[in-house]
Amino acid sequence: MAIIDNDCFDKADAAILLEGDGFFRYKKAVDLYKKNLVSKIVFSGNITNREYGSFPFEELLPYIIDAGVPDECIIHENKSLNTREQAIEIIKLSKYYKWKKLALVASNDHQYRAYLTFLREIIDSKSEIVLYNCPARNLKWFHDSGWGTRIDRLSQEFDKIEKYTNLGHLASFDEVINYQKWKEALSDD
Repeated sequence: MAIIDNDCFDKADAAILLEGDGFFRYKKAVDLYKKNLVSKIVFSGNITNREYGSFPFEELLPYIIDAGVPDECIIHENKSLNTREQAIEIIKLSKYYKWKKLALVASNDHQYRAYLTFLREIIDSKSEIVLYNCPARNLKWFHDSGWGTRIDRLSQEFDKIEKYTNLGHLASFDEVINYQKWKEALSDD
């Protein structure tokens, strides 16, 4: 987890803003755009489940635009209904747009599983995409946003990590270490 939480970030082609967690994640993607660290923001997901914090893209879009991101720099990946499908669809988009580097934006409680899921798809698709962890920060662990506290959701994430590891949907510890070594070696060049 420490590797994912303290990833060495470099400029990326796009920020991948995973749907969910209400309106807490988009500010991180906008910040990356405004700092000229990404040229696109991809909102990934097509779920509406307000009790779980999943609001539709159409509700989030005005906030992203009002924060200073032009409409033409925002893409909605609208096929996915869960984290694994998000990974699959984003890797397809990356190949289509020839993106080589992605900034993965989730909440601190979801970032670890999201990263393991995306890395599994990168490995399985034999792509050489560089995936950077860019979790939304400064989110309260014990505040209930209407869909539970982050600390409660973190516990659920660990249960999901065990479940999805057993299904083969997540990268292994050794795969993470090897990938991080490869990624760091790229930045040394």
